[in-house]
Amino acid sequence: MSCGHAVTPMSLTDHCRRLLDDEKQCRFVCGLPKCDAEWSFEEVRKMALLTPEEVKEFEDKRFRNAAKQHLGIRECPGCKSRVMRTDLSDLSVRCTVCTARKKTLYKFCWQCLREWKSPALRTDSCDNEGCQSSLETLKTCGDVVFNSVMDVRGDPLKCPSIRACPTCGMLVVHDGAKCKNIGCTQCKVEFCFVCLKTTEECLELNKESWFRVCSTGVAPRQTSIPVRQIR
Repeated sequence: MSCGHAVTPMSLTDHCRRLLDDEKQCRFVCGLPKCDAEWSFEEVRKMALLTPEEVKEFEDKRFRNAAKQHLGIRECPGCKSRVMRTDLSDLSVRCTVCTARKKTLYKFCWQCLREWKSPALRTDSCDNEGCQSSLETLKTCGDVVFNSVMDVRGDPLKCPSIRACPTCGMLVVHDGAKCKNIGCTQCKVEFCFVCLKTTEECLELNKESWFRVCSTGVAPRQTSIPVRQIR
C-alpha cells in the first residue's frame, strides 16, 4: 500500500468492509500499529481487486456513513442532542428533547444553529442576525480568474469564486490556482468548478479540458443548493 504495509486483497477487503459496517467510517485508514495513513478509494479498489458489485457496495456505504456524519445531523443548541432533519426544504428543525423539557415547541435553525425566530417555513435564512443564506453568498461572491485555464479566445477563464458542490451542496471556494477541478471535502466527489459537472463527466465531453474551457461553457451562478438525499 502507499503507506508501505503489505496486505492481501482479501484481508484488505475485509478490513475496509469492517470500517464501513462496524465503525461506520467513510474513510479508509491503515489501522496497523502506529500507522493511521489514509488510503484513497481508488487505491483500495485497485489493491483489493474489488468487483464491480463490491465497488458499488463500498461507494454506497461510504456515502451513507458520510451523510450521517456530515449531511443530515446537527447538534441541538439547547440540549446538545443530535437531531436529524427530515424536511430538507425547511431550515427550522424541531428538537423533541427540548420540546419535552420545556413543555412547549422548541425549534432551532439548521443554518446558524440558534433558536428559531422566524414565524414560518424558510429555505434561505431565519430572523437571527447574521444568519446568511448560502444562496446569498453564491449571489454576491466575487469572481475568480483561472490563469492556467484558457477560454475560447485564449484569455484566462473567469467564473464565480464560490460554488455549491453539485453533489452535496457544501460551499466550496477556489483560489484560481492550478486546474479547474476541485474535490469536495464533505462528500469526497471531485467536480469541475467551471461547468459544475463531475470531473469524470467533464472529461468525457472533452478529454483535453483540464486546462481549457469546458465543452458546455461556464455554468451561471447557482440559484439553488443541491441536496443529496440520504437513503
